[in-house]
Amino acid sequence: MIEIERKFLVKSNAFKAEAFKHTKITQGFLSTDKKRTVRVRLKDNQGFLTIKGESSSSGLSRFEWEKEITKVEAEQLLLLCKKGVIDKTRYEVKVDEHTFEVDEFYADNQGLVIAEVELNHENETFVKPEWLGDEVTGDIKYYNSQLSENPYCSW
Repeated sequence: MIEIERKFLVKSNAFKAEAFKHTKITQGFLSTDKKRTVRVRLKDNQGFLTIKGESSSSGLSRFEWEKEITKVEAEQLLLLCKKGVIDKTRYEVKVDEHTFEVDEFYADNQGLVIAEVELNHENETFVKPEWLGDEVTGDIKYYNSQLSENPYCSW
């Protein structure tokens, strides 16, 4: 249940031509406490409740627990979430042995595109595609929970 990932800005839309899947995501937060973030997510017609723990000092890993819930349950829980619901499209792009999840944000986070790659261990190597920009792993302002409170348009 420990998630290890690296996060990057994206410098071009070239990833869209390489994507094998894209999903509309709406998510809100019941808690944005950095020690225990509680997220409600609607991915197309599937609901999810996710709890994340505090990030490691490197920002690469943290506890994550996720449970699938019904669409109706997710819609009801989204009504209880803090202000700042996030809307985005997630593109999945296979690059060598890894799959990058590229999030294109809308509304108050319009213009922000972030790619994440999950790893098996913190020192794992991976191929970096040309469209990958600066690394922002561990930079809290790029966490979705923080984007809901301090959106990209206000930077």
